[in-house]
Amino acid sequence: MSIPLPFRKRGQRDQVRQDWIDERLAEARIVVADVVNHSDHLLRLACNVLVQHGVTASEREDARILLVVLDAKSLGRAGRSRSEPEDRR
Repeated sequence: MSIPLPFRKRGQRDQVRQDWIDERLAEARIVVADVVNHSDHLLRLACNVLVQHGVTASEREDARILLVVLDAKSLGRAGRSRSEPEDRR
């Protein structure tokens, strides 16, 4: 005889998973709403959560746009720091 697995019903596990995702969505929305006080890295994480699990299409699209802005901002910084030593020569 074997013990039936899993011990928990599948519905309970799915509900716990959905609750966890909902909590992460709420945290991501808080981070994005307070852009000024969070690092770019944390903003990227929050945007990735919203892109994947956002409720509406506009929320997902806004998160994608913010990711593009963050990437452009970081590329601009990297480009300036690389070009400065060349300009000084």
